[in-house]
Amino acid sequence: MSLSFDPKTLAELAALLTQADLSEIELAEGDRKVRLVRTIQHITMPVAAAPVMAAPVAASPAHAAAPAAGPAAADPAKHPGAVKSPMVGVAYLSAEPGAPPYIAVGQSVEAGAILLLVEAMKTFNQIKAPKAGVVKSILIASGQPVEYDEPLVIIE
Repeated sequence: MSLSFDPKTLAELAALLTQADLSEIELAEGDRKVRLVRTIQHITMPVAAAPVMAAPVAASPAHAAAPAAGPAAADPAKHPGAVKSPMVGVAYLSAEPGAPPYIAVGQSVEAGAILLLVEAMKTFNQIKAPKAGVVKSILIASGQPVEYDEPLVIIE
């Protein structure tokens, strides 16, 4: 077999890399050498701990008789106080591992206060409260991947 550097041969070798799931091929004949390398990216997602949910609060008799507050109660995305993710990324409830979270259920927040971070493309983006209110629920766990327009927090 004669070693050639024509585009067709190189394309066949590149296809062989993918088909055989190889990371590189090197061929040598005399003083001629061809080496093709394929970069294989391994994507690792941080493992999120199970979300910590606040203990349910017993409803008072007045609340027990009232049905759920319509579709907003069933679908957090439709809640008027839902703070949604502006991007796809990974959500973090604190500035760094071991640091206290920015918010907690029942906490009062001012408009513009940092609620959490969403990391996208190695950039940490602050998600701020659009209005003042009380954090009624946190819908994600720290380290959890989030989608665009996914509800993250409910503020009332």
